[in-house]
Amino acid sequence: MSGESTKKRKTKVIRSDSGAAVGAEKEAKKLRGDGEQETKTYTEEGEVETRDPAKDYDLYKKTCDDLQRLMAEIHELKSKGAKDTSAEIDERRIQSCIHFMTLKKLNRLAHIRLKKGRDQTHEAKQKVDALHLQLQNLLYEVMHLQKEITKCLEFKSKHEEIDLVNVEEFYQCAPLEISKPTFTTNDPHQQTLARLDWELEQRKRLAEQYKESLTSKEKILKDIDIKKEYLSSLQPRLTNIMQASLPVQEYLSMPYDQAHKQYEVARHLPPPLYVLYVQANAYRQACAQMNKTSQPYGRDKNLVVAIEGDVEEAKALARPPDDSQEDESDSEAEEEQATTKRRRPTLGLQLDDKRREMLKRHPLSVTLDLKYKDGSMLHLYFYYLMKLNIMTVKTKVTTATEMCTAISAGDLLSPASLLSCLYPGDHVLFGVCYSPLLVQIIIIKHSPLPFPLPEQELVTADNSVSASHMETTVKLLRVRLQSRLSLQKQFASLEHSIVPVCSECQHLFPTKILSRLIRWSAITYEDYAALPYTKHVIDADMAQETDLFFSALIERGTAKLHVAIGVNPGYSTVPPIFSICLNWKGEKTSRNDDNLKAIESEVNVYFRELLDPKPGHQLLTNQIQRLCMCLDVYLETETHDNSVEGPMEFPREKMCMRLVRGPNRIKPFKYNHPQGFFTHR
Repeated sequence: MSGESTKKRKTKVIRSDSGAAVGAEKEAKKLRGDGEQETKTYTEEGEVETRDPAKDYDLYKKTCDDLQRLMAEIHELKSKGAKDTSAEIDERRIQSCIHFMTLKKLNRLAHIRLKKGRDQTHEAKQKVDALHLQLQNLLYEVMHLQKEITKCLEFKSKHEEIDLVNVEEFYQCAPLEISKPTFTTNDPHQQTLARLDWELEQRKRLAEQYKESLTSKEKILKDIDIKKEYLSSLQPRLTNIMQASLPVQEYLSMPYDQAHKQYEVARHLPPPLYVLYVQANAYRQACAQMNKTSQPYGRDKNLVVAIEGDVEEAKALARPPDDSQEDESDSEAEEEQATTKRRRPTLGLQLDDKRREMLKRHPLSVTLDLKYKDGSMLHLYFYYLMKLNIMTVKTKVTTATEMCTAISAGDLLSPASLLSCLYPGDHVLFGVCYSPLLVQIIIIKHSPLPFPLPEQELVTADNSVSASHMETTVKLLRVRLQSRLSLQKQFASLEHSIVPVCSECQHLFPTKILSRLIRWSAITYEDYAALPYTKHVIDADMAQETDLFFSALIERGTAKLHVAIGVNPGYSTVPPIFSICLNWKGEKTSRNDDNLKAIESEVNVYFRELLDPKPGHQLLTNQIQRLCMCLDVYLETETHDNSVEGPMEFPREKMCMRLVRGPNRIKPFKYNHPQGFFTHR
């Protein structure tokens, strides 16, 4: 468009009557300047600072409203279709163009404001980022300083690991030029430095003493080597002397050479077995010397002490391993590993291997053989378990003649029960003896071995205890086997309903006893505890699970006496305990019948009268025989009911001084042998 047409348009805008035309004319006047126009175009960014956004918004709304009004008027004029309306339409069209120009300017101003807002926001963000980065740097410095402070606080100097003398001893022993009490008393740092100086001085002195000790040690070693050479040259001479004295030893029954060989073998025993061998052998020799029938310096034929096992294997076990042996063991391990790679061992095999390794014995063992007058023998085999560091004992019994084994005898002679309760508080588990006292007898002091005793403290072995109790232990073992053999014979007779009474005990009972033993059998502890008439015995803690329990039935006529017996493993030192229940005219026990209580007392309390012959191995059968006798007295002294016709079921055959006595109407159960009658106690 040419410049003239533009000027014409602007002239038309000036002639307009509306307020918008006046504003547009002012804007056109501003645009007519040459240099001034260019300056305004490029300074709109500065104009934004002077203009009010709210007023621009109001101007924008007003311009939009005017533009909408003009458009509506143009539309209305066009819709009328009049010919003279074209000038009005052109005029309104020009005004609309001016309004569009105003809107464009407002749009430019809005974009300029938006750009400035974004720039300001970006600058603010940069400031925030810079401040945040500065904060992070400060936090990192704080963290670094805290770490350095922690390191300083946790720092431990080398002098803290040194066990210095205490302060009082330091000031007493250290010289004044080192301690300097005037400077170090109130200054902990100087005090520590002074103590370190004193420690250094002491260590220098000890180093000098150590060098002097090494010099004296070398001199002593030289003296020892000289004495060893002398002793090594002496050994062949002594051997020749011993060889020449062999005929004299045989003539005088003095087997020194054989004893020397045994002691040479005993040197390779582990300490517990060695102590047992030495003390058992000493006890055997002492018994032989005290026995008048044996020759002086002879052997006790009733006790044999021997060492069994492979001596060479024991020597190899004590010898330190050589390099060649290690190579061989490594090659064997590689071969085993190559063979075992093919199959994977199961958990059971692994447990068996571990158990076998834990229960590995020492190659040497000690054997004690106790001989008895009847030809029976008790064999004791003592083994040492190297991994567990304990000693075990295994028993075996041999008899001179074949004995009739009773069913109720059970495990009387079994290795698991033969040594049970040998001393008070003894326990046997899986054939291993856990006796508190026997452990002290057979274990050496310098190798203390703790044994797991149930509900007791651990026991440490003492060799003085073993020396003082060897004789007691051997005697208890002899008594134990004799009592077990005697019980086995008694059980064999009782199972055939025979109560054996030896000739030495005939005076304890009357000639005629009518009550008879009908049944004898062994029962378990659970069966014994389930009986109602044994509750008082269990409550009194007179029956233990380690005891042997039996049941018996004694009959006479219609009366049946049920008996429960508990036999302690220490029989006959500890008497059996009897509990009775009588089924006759009702069920009677010691709880509801005073006479049955008196019968139990006759058997349990006055058992010492039945210990003949000594040492009382026939006590059990004597107690059963007395029980039968007391049952006869109980039945024969009962009052007879005269209203019942016929003969008495239990005629009175025993002679009694008084039938009953006292308010409890106790019957006479004590038998007087010379007179042959029964009296009260």
